[in-house]
Amino acid sequence: MLKNYLKIVFRHLLKSKTYSLINITGLSAGLAVSILLLLWVNDELSYDRFNKHAASLYRLSPTFDNGGVTTVWDVTPAPIALSARKEVPEVEAACRFNEKWDITYFLYKGRKIVQWNNQQVDPSFFTMFSYPLIEGDPQHPFKDAQSIVISESVAKRIFGNEDPMGKVLAGDDKELCTVTGVMKDMPENSSIKFDIAFNFLQLEHDTVQKNVDGNWGQFNYDTYVLLKSGANPAAVGAKLAAIHHRNEDDEFAKHLSYRLNPLTNIHLYASDGKEQGMMVVKVFFVVAVIVLLIACINYVNLVTARAMKRSKEISLRKIVGAGKGSLFLQFLSESLIIFLIALVVATGIIYLVMPLYNDIAGKNIVFQPWSPGVLAVYGLALLATLLLAGIYPAITLSSFKPLEAMKGKISGIGSKGSFRKVLVVVQFSFSIILIVSTIIIGKQLKYIREKNLGWNRENVFSFFMRNIDSHYAAVKAELLKEPSILGVTESGRDIVNTHSSTSSADWDGKRADQNSFTITQLPVETNFLDVMGIKLVEGKGFTGGPADSTNYILNETAIKEAGISEPAVGKRFTLRGRQGVIAGVAKDFHYEDMHKKIRPIIIYYSTDWRWKIFVKTTGKGASQALAAVRKVWARYNPDYELLYTFLDTEFDEMYKTDTHVGVLFNCFAVLAIFISCLGLFGLVTFTAESKLKEIGVRKVLGAGVGQIVSLLARDFLGLVVVAAAVAIPVAWYGLNGFLQGYAYRTALSWWVFGVAGILTLLIVLVTVSFTCVQAALSNPVKSLRTD
Repeated sequence: MLKNYLKIVFRHLLKSKTYSLINITGLSAGLAVSILLLLWVNDELSYDRFNKHAASLYRLSPTFDNGGVTTVWDVTPAPIALSARKEVPEVEAACRFNEKWDITYFLYKGRKIVQWNNQQVDPSFFTMFSYPLIEGDPQHPFKDAQSIVISESVAKRIFGNEDPMGKVLAGDDKELCTVTGVMKDMPENSSIKFDIAFNFLQLEHDTVQKNVDGNWGQFNYDTYVLLKSGANPAAVGAKLAAIHHRNEDDEFAKHLSYRLNPLTNIHLYASDGKEQGMMVVKVFFVVAVIVLLIACINYVNLVTARAMKRSKEISLRKIVGAGKGSLFLQFLSESLIIFLIALVVATGIIYLVMPLYNDIAGKNIVFQPWSPGVLAVYGLALLATLLLAGIYPAITLSSFKPLEAMKGKISGIGSKGSFRKVLVVVQFSFSIILIVSTIIIGKQLKYIREKNLGWNRENVFSFFMRNIDSHYAAVKAELLKEPSILGVTESGRDIVNTHSSTSSADWDGKRADQNSFTITQLPVETNFLDVMGIKLVEGKGFTGGPADSTNYILNETAIKEAGISEPAVGKRFTLRGRQGVIAGVAKDFHYEDMHKKIRPIIIYYSTDWRWKIFVKTTGKGASQALAAVRKVWARYNPDYELLYTFLDTEFDEMYKTDTHVGVLFNCFAVLAIFISCLGLFGLVTFTAESKLKEIGVRKVLGAGVGQIVSLLARDFLGLVVVAAAVAIPVAWYGLNGFLQGYAYRTALSWWVFGVAGILTLLIVLVTVSFTCVQAALSNPVKSLRTD
């Protein structure tokens, strides 16, 4: 019987080549798009879940309540980890991280190997997290303070085929480091990424960061804790806050609490628990489901559109004794075979587009058809396709009444075709939602790129000072001699994305509930505002004189949240014990990404905290400016490579993920709309074929092509209106939620929904025109000569 089914299926597929091609194309495209989207979703959800203790690992996030304004930090003081291990029974282990900035290259056998991306960690790192050691002891990864554990790729790059264990490297901080372990490269789906692990114990010997383990006021370290089974994270957070209050009893600490963020949430959620990447994951999952639904609807429409052509075949089979069950199995097997063919084609498509897909998505997903995850997706797709696109047509086609079907009257899929119309309304709704989403996401990305940041990022590049720090005045004077350089300034932080905050601030009129007031600090040179184009709304700012050392510039948000009355200039302000006055109020500017609201910031003059030089060029003379910088760099930093970035590039890099998401969404939206058009073609074909005799009669009675086309196409106008009524509220709700992930966002303008509706209507008209015109031009004698 199975052999007979297969013969019938392939005979039917070969007999109706056009419809078979459309069916397989639609399903293949739908499956390929859905699987690609689900692979992306799975990759995003897989972050950090490879860790054996992933469900019990948490990052500590200090939280401050400042008169109803909540601020959440990702960094903690170092001693909280030690206290957590000793004083909180629910904590099994704790680990601290500190970025290692002072080593950027190693010397080995006369070769200089540039090496960034290093961290200082506690030894517990290798037992808490699942980053296996190829060589070394995870229980005792470091022999002493100067021990290091290097990644497999670093070991290969530095030592080649030599055994790295016990080898000594000289860093650019002149310290000697001994390799005591080699770890596997950290996976792509890890929120924690670095190449070399230094012993955190080094900080105890650091001359700058003295008494690290006893300093409760220095929030500078990432801290993770491993909780015991059954531990309550909220209760642990309360105990840690109580410990902190006991060790630091100033007003600032009284408003501090500890939030425990699960490791598995780090990649997709903000520190305060709000969705960021998770919203995009949900959107892409919904789009994957929508595309698969559209492909299934497309299949249903095409199968039922062909029902009339097969009505006599089915009736004859029933007359000669075929039961409803055997017909049901025949059509179900037909759907299964079409699905399997489509699945093979979809797999081939995925293999072909995967390199381009990874490039667009900014990922490195490896497609393995036999992996459990992909097989699960295949299985779910098969189940969904058979349920949605197999069972309904099988039941419908097998339920024909033979005598009526022989006369062309098909029960169950009669002239009204209500079910199919519902399916097409769903397709139209999806199309409108996708078009609206494409426009809004594009608008948001354009809004981010073009929004006035409050400072000028064009034609400005920056680089780390290193040894230039002690020669800054001379270097600045020399660079300004170059005609292509319009300005030179420096800052202790990066203006594109700065996070250094303090709560050690005081001012006249400060309320008791403002002791946890936190403000971002930006140490700069006196001409920083002029070079970067930051505007003042009050005061004159820095003057270049001795008074600048006690002059402070606050942004508008700082003045507002501190409750300082206007005019603010001249009022007392104390920062970290240094008393001064407010010399100016800067117009709010963006110094973090636009997912976050502008927070209070204080700009002050400092020669002790220097980090980066910013060079403003004429644009056309950028190459000459870089040549001038290379000349002075070679003089003061001959051992280091000049690494510079244009602020435009840094800005774009910050929104790289958003851009990738936007491009991917646009691509998949277009493909989904294309698949919808195939479904529309199926319904139009069914409509035209079911009205062939009516068209013939109308043509004999004198109806023109325009009237016939109008007759066939007008029903779709009503369906578009119904679809728009359904889709617009859904699209508004979903996109409004998506835009909430941005503190600064574009508006949901009414015209976007109008444009989406019109575009959908045009797509429908173009799709149906060919079939309608073909039906209108057909010979009426052909359709009327048989009954």
